[in-house]
Amino acid sequence: MTIHDTHPFADPDPDPVRRLRGRLGGAVALVTAGDDAGRAGLTVSSLMVAHGEPAHVLLLVDPDSDLADVVARTGRAIVQLLTWPQRDLAEAFAGTAPAPGGPWRMASFVDSLWGPRLADATTWAAVSLESAVDIGWSTLLTCVVQELTVGDDEAPLVHRRGRYVRPAG
Repeated sequence: MTIHDTHPFADPDPDPVRRLRGRLGGAVALVTAGDDAGRAGLTVSSLMVAHGEPAHVLLLVDPDSDLADVVARTGRAIVQLLTWPQRDLAEAFAGTAPAPGGPWRMASFVDSLWGPRLADATTWAAVSLESAVDIGWSTLLTCVVQELTVGDDEAPLVHRRGRYVRPAG
């Protein structure tokens, strides 16, 4: 056995853009969409809210994701903020942790006009798709806020530098 002083999985040529994005950090959302014809969900931390009349939510998602396809088909989605206790759910919908039976079995969801919504989500937005544009290695979903509920924010889930963290302060 050889002992090295470096991390065995460290990228010898790290991507500076990915490193910058990781340092920005942000709240973790679960974006869900779908109806009787099929549904999809994806953990998203690359999002922004633009205030205005109407307000918009801008989401960067994987163009090959099922979510991008379902949102394009239905024109609607739910953006719900996750909490610290929901970090396993975030991992499952991100596809980075096992979810026996699928991630939809890990929590209760309520069907709505906008798609499936976490039954215990305290902060969520029902959105309609305005446009979808490929940008970089992502698809930018520009969505109009149709309905909004803002609840308690006691234990938000934050993603920074590839890890889920509790916000300081």
